[in-house]
Amino acid sequence: MFSGIVAACGRIERIEPLADGLRLTVDTGTLDLADVQIGDSIANSGVCLTVIARDGQRVNFDVSRETLNCTVGLDQQGGEVNLEKALTLADRLGGHLVTGHVDGVGEVRKFEPVGESHELVIRAPGSIAGYIARKGSVTVNGVSLTVNRVEGADFSINLIPHTVTVTNLKHLKAGSKVNLEIDLIARYVERMLAWREEEAKEAR
Repeated sequence: MFSGIVAACGRIERIEPLADGLRLTVDTGTLDLADVQIGDSIANSGVCLTVIARDGQRVNFDVSRETLNCTVGLDQQGGEVNLEKALTLADRLGGHLVTGHVDGVGEVRKFEPVGESHELVIRAPGSIAGYIARKGSVTVNGVSLTVNRVEGADFSINLIPHTVTVTNLKHLKAGSKVNLEIDLIARYVERMLAWREEEAKEAR
């Protein structure tokens, strides 16, 4: 589990093809790796990946073809990735509970400065648009954010200068693709409602 609070920005230094996916070498920059072991999880732009090797600040991850098909940004050599180590039970939950399992890829419709901040408008794929609610939480490229407005499948977010500075969201523009993860609670609410409906039908 993660919180959606990005700890550092890394860069994909090398990509090696595998039989069914890719092996990434990521320069983790300023990320504190003192407690990171082989087998630990680190979120890369919202995608939970397992550490398979480490050399100083360089970390290797294997990415399956299925993961590559469902996400964006992990196959771009030189690309910047938002990094967050998995939570411990002693950590503060500064954002919201994030699994690191991307639910869909959204498209940026607008990314423009508004005063000192930026307005980010994203169109969610239809399969997850219904899970996004005003004042609810959503994860964009691994960053925990609060939704300001929802219109159909489009939702708007206000990004403060700090968030733009310390994450790869600063590189976004209209047409950019982003990894989206919906609020974990929304999934369970839908499942509970669907189950109740199924039980009601069986009882008739």
